[in-house]
Order: sequence, then C-alpha cells, then structure tokens
Amino acid sequence: MDILSIKETDIYQIVEGRKQRESDDFQQVDQRVEEIVKRIRSEGEKAVLQYVKELDGVELNSLHVTKQEVEEAFNSVKEELSEILQEAKNNIESYHQHQKEQSWYTNQQPGIWLGQQVTPIERVGVYVPGGKAAYPSTVLMNVIPAKVAGVEEIIVTTPVGEDRKVNPLTIVAATIAGADQILKVGGAHGIATLAYGTENFKAVNKITGPGNAYVARAKKYVFGDVGIDMIAGPSEVCILADENAYSEYVAADLLAQAEHDELASAILVTDSHQLATQVQKALKEQMEGLNRQSILQHSILNQSAIYVVTNMDVGFQLVNELAPEHLELLVDQPFEQLSRIKNAGAIFLGEYSPEPLGDYWAGPNHTLPTSGTAKFSSPLGVYDFMKKSSVIYYDQKALNSVGGKIQRFANEEGLDGHAASIRKRLKKMLDIFSN
Repeated sequence: MDILSIKETDIYQIVEGRKQRESDDFQQVDQRVEEIVKRIRSEGEKAVLQYVKELDGVELNSLHVTKQEVEEAFNSVKEELSEILQEAKNNIESYHQHQKEQSWYTNQQPGIWLGQQVTPIERVGVYVPGGKAAYPSTVLMNVIPAKVAGVEEIIVTTPVGEDRKVNPLTIVAATIAGADQILKVGGAHGIATLAYGTENFKAVNKITGPGNAYVARAKKYVFGDVGIDMIAGPSEVCILADENAYSEYVAADLLAQAEHDELASAILVTDSHQLATQVQKALKEQMEGLNRQSILQHSILNQSAIYVVTNMDVGFQLVNELAPEHLELLVDQPFEQLSRIKNAGAIFLGEYSPEPLGDYWAGPNHTLPTSGTAKFSSPLGVYDFMKKSSVIYYDQKALNSVGGKIQRFANEEGLDGHAASIRKRLKKMLDIFSN
C-alpha cells in the first residue's frame, strides 16, 4: 500500500481519482439481465426453474423452502451458534426500534385538519447471497428492520447449493429474524422473481439486500416497478488516525475490509508519518496469516492507500469529501471530534469499536451507502420499509376563506380545471347561503 503525502489543495484530485476505481464494464451484464428479467416476467415459474438449472446447476421441483427443511436446518446448526444469532438479533432489533416513525396530525387552524399517515410497506423481498457461503448477518440486517416496521410479508431469496438446499445458517437466521418465506433462487433471476412474481408467488413491493454485479444491475433494472434499497458499490473503510493510534489495530481493520473482494477499498488518513510507516509494515506481516491472500493483495495494492495529511483539519476535510461507507475515528477524544464528521455511512469511535463490531453485533445496520453516496443517503433502516401519506381535511368554512386565492393561483398556471374544482364548491356554498 502506497504512502502519499497530501495537502488541502490535493483533496479534489484524490476524490475524483477514487471515483475512477477499477470497475466492471456492465454492458454484457445488462444485456443478460434484461433477457432474464423479461423472460421471467412473461413466462413465470417455468423460466425461473430453467434459469436455476442453467445458471446454478440445480434442478428444482419447487422454489420454496419447506417446513421440513427449516427443521433440518435447525438440527444441523449448533445450538451455540443459534444462540449467538438470537443475541445479535436482539441487539439489532433493540436499536432499530428507535427508528420507528409515528403518524401525526394537527388542527392548529379552525376547520383544518392536516397530518401524515405512516404505514409499513406490505410485502418486501430480501436478497441474500449464498450458494457455497452463508451470510446470516445480511439476513438479520435486512429482515429485522422490516419486521420492526410492521411489514406484513417478508420473503428471503437466496441461491441453493449443489445439494439443492439453502445454507442452513441462512435458514436459521431468516427464521429467527422473522421471515415468512424463503425462496431458492439467486442471481438476477432471484430479483426478477421477487419483482414480478410467478403463478405460485406474489410479487413484492420492495427489494433490499446485496449481491454480485448481476444482482445489482437487476435491482437497477426493475426499479420503478418495485422499490429498492440502494445500488451498492464495492465495500470500503476509511480510518482517520492520529499519532497515538495503535498501528496493529489500524492494519487489522484495513485488512478486515479489504478481504471482502478485489474492489474493496481500505484507506488510512493520518497526520503521522511514523504511524503510516508502522501500518504499512504491519499490513505486510498480518496479511501473511490470513486466508484470502489473492483478494487481499489485489485490494491493498490496487484499491487502497495511506494518505499523510499536513494536519488533522485537512484529514477531516478529506474524510468528508470521500464520504466513506465505514469510518473509524482512532483519535484522542473521538466523541469531541464526532461533530466534525458530516459524511459517512457508519462512524466507529475509538480503538475498541472496530468495523466488524458493526457488521455482526452492535445493532446499527451494516447495509450502508458506498462510493461517496453517504453525502446524500443513509444506512438501511426501519424508515426504508415504511411509507408516508399526506392527510388533508378542510371544512366548508375553511375552504371558503381561501378558495379565491387558490383559483387565482391555478389560473396563473393556466390550469382552469383546477380553478373550476374550487369554484364549483364556492358557488354551491353561495347558493346555499343565498337561499
């Protein structure tokens, strides 16, 4: 990982350069996604089963995980791990309870009653990566806020393995979290199934959850017919550290994020040349003891960097412009520095709050805005599974008092039908009054 000395005037160039990080050409992916989605939308479950056979190498008779398979999954997962999942679930649920919004109404003016009605989305689909690996944390982080929001039906979909079964950990996590159904469909065909349904499966209203390029592009393709949470880019961590930060911790946390995939980004911003050199050395030493060598080397060498800034003021400016998915503040008095952070998906304070704490356990959601989108978006939360309706009521007297102004407004915009809608009511009131 390179060490680069920068000053305030370099920030714009660095941020623009980060936007040009290695990425895939999606043209072929998009063509394939469009083909898959259109075919499933027109042919239904027959097409879904054919794609499962073609793309996943598995022949299924049904898309649904059965009650028997749920029982088998619980029997195969060690009780200790089930208890850990339950405790993590409790932490996540407790945190997300604070996000739930309430309907509100006001009648501050006579004859006028206004408000906002908050209602949960009725039916939500959660995509969970799968196949050979299991991601129970993804299940918990997506299903639990939907459950807290009051979503009536939550459907998890995930790829099956060669044994035609969903990973037991995924099933157990989904059941603990409160999912109503589990489907055995991954990839773009899983997204299409959620978005448009089949003869035996009703379409959802919104889709959340991460996935590979085909999943991400499929979510983008179906957006508008259904809602989606976000189009997530490669995972990233930024650590802002002063001279007192422990280099071993910094290196370990950078590697923890870099192991996600080859495009994952791990950045250290510090005002200490000594710390930068120590971290660079620690990265090489610690990397040798980790399993995902190829991924780590590609991420650290091609996507990551150590920036040594002239002072911490420049460091905070750079961090806010990068707007990272995960930000660790390894500085003295991190609580006092917190208000200086304007843009970040999740902020981890102090040396005993590493990023993996948020991935699995603490409670805040780990589905976070990436690629600088933390400048305008937020972590997945209960609010993503709820929608708002405006409520408006005027009685006769209240409308009469403002009707003339509304007509003038409408006529000014050339919308005489709008004006007529008001005028007819005012005329009727006048006729009644005259008689």
